Amino acid sequence: MSKILLEAPVFSVKAALDAAHLGIDRLELCSNFPEGGETPSAGMLKVLKSELDIPIFVMIRPRGGDFVYSAKELWVMKQDIQLLGDLGADGFVFGALDTKGYVQESACESLLRAAGSKPCTFHRAFDASVDLQDSLKKIKALGFQRILTSGGKNSLSEGLEIVADLLAQAKDALIILPGGGLKPEHLPILKQTGYLKEIHASCKQLLEAENQFINLELSFSSSPVDFSKHLGINPQRVVEFKSHL
Repeated sequence: MSKILLEAPVFSVKAALDAAHLGIDRLELCSNFPEGGETPSAGMLKVLKSELDIPIFVMIRPRGGDFVYSAKELWVMKQDIQLLGDLGADGFVFGALDTKGYVQESACESLLRAAGSKPCTFHRAFDASVDLQDSLKKIKALGFQRILTSGGKNSLSEGLEIVADLLAQAKDALIILPGGGLKPEHLPILKQTGYLKEIHASCKQLLEAENQFINLELSFSSSPVDFSKHLGINPQRVVEFKSHL
């Protein structure tokens, strides 16, 4: 069996550089971890492309919340694809659903045209769709190269059997990219299908921030933020995943 590719989502320059140094094969560059990932800055991509030689796929998501986008939001997404593509993005990660929870084919077609020949991943909007089988067929027909999924569940621990079934169904026609709470112990089961080609694992940890003063009476959001921590990459977790590939 050929080598299984390890992709990691990263939310900062440090995390991206550390991930590449530790041997991650591909990055999914995002912003806003609490919302599950949004479009990162052009400046971050430009810096990372000047520093790294591994592929960087870029999240295209203009906001958190659902995956039903207005015409103006889709316009923003297409502009981001063009701008970030010009800066060297190696691929894109996006997805769109209609108000009933089905894949919004016309929106996806428009975004895929904007991406041109660059590979595109349909992200975990797939897990939010009403019918995974219907979504799989539509995403394959649209021309996406892969689907990031936890099997329609909160994590791979819950959706493991569903993801294994999706791998067996997709075979070599479409890459099923398991992600969302993926653990090293899940890999033997997924590898048994014979179709596991890539995995998506955050390998994240909280790092101590450098600031020496924290105003405990200050908050910028109703959701508490710990200003003494940064989200980074856990070297041991990377080693654990790579030892199972």
